[in-house]
Amino acid sequence: QVQLVESGGGSVQAGGSLRLSCAASGSIVNINVWGWYRQAPGKQRELVASIAGSGSIIYADSVKGRFTISGDNAKKMLYLNMTSLKPEDTAVYYCNGVFLLNIGTGNYWGQGTQVIVSS
Repeated sequence: QVQLVESGGGSVQAGGSLRLSCAASGSIVNINVWGWYRQAPGKQRELVASIAGSGSIIYADSVKGRFTISGDNAKKMLYLNMTSLKPEDTAVYYCNGVFLLNIGTGNYWGQGTQVIVSS
């Protein structure tokens, strides 16, 4: 199967920066799309940014111009560079991927990493 392990979360003051990393392991034949979601307390999980195997990138309006998603498919690593952080960016950030394996396509989630932005 596939495992996604996030790292890089932490506490930062407003205006600061953090870089999240996601390491994928397992028998991945192809990365269809993967990206970052976040869930703040009392709110639904939402897409932050995603990058398709074709290289197409989507950002949530709330993070455009501040966050940058990048990936190294050969190393099975996904990154989210977050700058100009705001208190409303506080959430648990999850790595998600839709991967083609030998047994078919599956949707996988990491365990999440906490980001806290203080004002």
